Amino acid sequence: MGLSILRFFRRIFSGLHTSQRENAVALTIVETEELENIFALLVLGSFVGLPSPPTFLAVELLPFMETELRILNRRAKDAGDMLAEMCGVMGIE
Repeated sequence: MGLSILRFFRRIFSGLHTSQRENAVALTIVETEELENIFALLVLGSFVGLPSPPTFLAVELLPFMETELRILNRRAKDAGDMLAEMCGVMGIE
């Protein structure tokens, strides 16, 4: 009987551990995408009216920014609320 209770609690704690890891990974992905978006806005900010680094620096970085440009394009299409998205990932209602 004692062994079955121990197995039961191990299963519960294992499920909680997995759930917490999945939530942490989802939040990290959202934060990474947002940081990439901010980086793209900083480098290419002149397109939206923000002060930007010198043009030669932006042109030099452009070939390495394919992912950031795709994220920037997707963000412009979606134009969702970042705070609402992060609250949804964390389970805040």
